[in-house]
Amino acid sequence: MDKIPQSRLDRGFQEHQKEYEEKALSVLRSGWYVLGEEVKNFEQEYASYIGTKHCVGLANGLDALWITFRVLGIGPGDEVIVQGNTYIASVMGITMNGATPVFVEPDRYYQIDAEKIEEKITDKTKAVLVVHLYGQAAQMSKVREICDRHGLLLVEDCAQSHGARWEGRMTGSFGDVGCWSFYPSKNLGAFGDAGAVTTDRDDLAEAFRVFRNYGSEKRYYNKVVGANSRLDELQAGLLRVRLGHLPELNEERKKQAAFYEEHIDNPLVIKPEVREGSESVWHQYVLRVPQHRDALRTCLEEKGVGTLIHYPIPPHLSEAYAYLGKKEGSYPVTEQYAKEVLSLPLYAGMTKEEQQAVADAVNAFRVL
Repeated sequence: MDKIPQSRLDRGFQEHQKEYEEKALSVLRSGWYVLGEEVKNFEQEYASYIGTKHCVGLANGLDALWITFRVLGIGPGDEVIVQGNTYIASVMGITMNGATPVFVEPDRYYQIDAEKIEEKITDKTKAVLVVHLYGQAAQMSKVREICDRHGLLLVEDCAQSHGARWEGRMTGSFGDVGCWSFYPSKNLGAFGDAGAVTTDRDDLAEAFRVFRNYGSEKRYYNKVVGANSRLDELQAGLLRVRLGHLPELNEERKKQAAFYEEHIDNPLVIKPEVREGSESVWHQYVLRVPQHRDALRTCLEEKGVGTLIHYPIPPHLSEAYAYLGKKEGSYPVTEQYAKEVLSLPLYAGMTKEEQQAVADAVNAFRVL
């Protein structure tokens, strides 16, 4: 059997190749490539899918984050609570505006530990940023209640949770703003960089539409100093095709995760759990290996199985955030996870034979 990569994108394309190619040609032949009907239609369709009044397309997921905090007026002197075990882009969305991230440890499901949020709230706290990690929804009813009680804004980083639900409700619909990445490897992936925000607030939706287009309400009339962060017509059109298949794509990933759950039985690894009330769309299938994680990774590589570590260096220990003064030991759970997590192959079009080969390779791992 050929090498099994941790992720591959070509099969997801091939499953609906004719639709993608027809849409791409349609957009190219239209002669309209920026802020046209494809973007408008995608925004309406995605807002309807998520269950919000508005969706505003942007250039990428990082833009969705930093523009959100800019539009919300959060900046120097303000604090934003965020989980410690996230991808660094989540934190960059805060610090690019001059605000300070305040880290909270994750729970056993790798989500922000809602029980530890309130102890981090100060008079400088302006918002909580929840990251729905690995495709699972965080404990949103508890987080929403805390934010409401303390008068805090709630932002959701939904870059890994397209279609995930908490108590039946879609991620991206709980907060003041939901921030989305459509990077190609996401469950709802474009064919290049793309992003969006979702919101129920009319004022915020209008502010995002102005800000993304140089701060311009109409051409050459600029209300604010904005950005050039527009979802282009081609990506919007291709996203509309994939959105039409997203429920079946997510079901495929759920079946793949169930296969691993059933067939992996190595006592040296800890398989992921899903919290009651949360519906995961399995953006990643993440094992924890309390000892010998790197040895397992090497063993799998030798057997032709690719893996990734999401993520090897917590943001508070990265060189980029050395100025925060956080040392090793500051967030022990976050740091423990960084040393133990390992993401197995999971992607559209993955075969049962490939999954069985991965499970067999994990099960065969032993420590001498």
